[in-house]
Amino acid sequence: MKSLTAALAILLLGFCAELQAAELRGTGDLGIVIERASGSLQVIDVTQRRALGRVQGLGDLSHASAVFSPDQRYAFVFGRDGGLTKVDLLTQSIVKRVVQAGNSIGGAISDDGRLVAVSNYEPGGVRVFDSDTLAPVADIPASYGAKGALSKTVGLVDAPGRRFVFTLYDAGEIWIADFSRGGDPVITKFEDVGALPYDALITGDGRHYIAGLFGEDGLARLDLWAAAPKVERLLDGYGRGEEKLPVYKMPHLEGWALAGKRFMLPAVGRHEILVVDADTFQEVGRVPVHGQPIFAVARPDGRQVWVNFAHPLNDTVQVIDVPSQKIVHEFKPGPTVLHLEFTPRGHEVWISVRDSDKVEVYDTRTFEKLAELPMAKPSGIFFAARAQRIGL
Repeated sequence: MKSLTAALAILLLGFCAELQAAELRGTGDLGIVIERASGSLQVIDVTQRRALGRVQGLGDLSHASAVFSPDQRYAFVFGRDGGLTKVDLLTQSIVKRVVQAGNSIGGAISDDGRLVAVSNYEPGGVRVFDSDTLAPVADIPASYGAKGALSKTVGLVDAPGRRFVFTLYDAGEIWIADFSRGGDPVITKFEDVGALPYDALITGDGRHYIAGLFGEDGLARLDLWAAAPKVERLLDGYGRGEEKLPVYKMPHLEGWALAGKRFMLPAVGRHEILVVDADTFQEVGRVPVHGQPIFAVARPDGRQVWVNFAHPLNDTVQVIDVPSQKIVHEFKPGPTVLHLEFTPRGHEVWISVRDSDKVEVYDTRTFEKLAELPMAKPSGIFFAARAQRIGL
């Protein structure tokens, strides 16, 4: 009897060891796909092109985005309902969730990974949390004007030196919140940057913060390397003298592409990609495209830019060859293409097709479709490799 018990114990230990080995995995090729209609996400294995599990209970994900911890294990998901949710990618579970505002529009994680900031519409401002516990660290009301009105905040990004940069939509301002000295931030304000700055990006070197202006044709740029930073206007009146088109959906500026020495920027309400020299910030060309561009995303090597479009032409993706500034491929994955995410070295791209309830994976060299994953109303696709990039 004792020998039988010992043999069973050995078999059980062996089985547990095999099970543990089977479950061991790195985090570098994991990611998430937002399922916007059901308040859930799916954790994905990028290399294997498969879903690992679904996490539910994340609230309103109609405009959700995410950032990742430096070890790439945890995703911080920003919901439209003000929810900030910390998700463990390895266990596919919620670590903690807080509802910190009434209406939110994205967030960022500091360069040291210790602070998570959330950009809020209601109430206006930015709130900052400890990334380990989600305990509150700072509340930055976006008050402006003589009466202290609160502005919506958008375009929130991380910048080197434990800083966050964001715009005040209603006030026409850009603010820098510097946490390098601890939890009480030093705020630097830049006023009169232009009408209705609606979103922004920061370049991968952490130098240039560029905000798009919805209230007028043009951009506002802040050089964060300058000893005394000041806002410079770019591309003033790029649509001057031409009839304005109705804007069906605002471009997402975090998807703007820096490809080699050129920015490829979606023009607001126009069927064009603006080409801007990255050294002089002068316009050097335009690429006519299928519709009003939403995302113009550069392949990591900068050779291609992939573009999707606003309603009613949102079933199409076009690929621009950067050196020639020509469209070299066009295809129709299905109704309502929402997001594109490249693998870190750019050999594949994942595309969410919301109204077909699927995510498709393509080879970026041959344009061959490699996989199709069923997802419930997918929107944002975010790979954990973003953890190692400024502004993402």
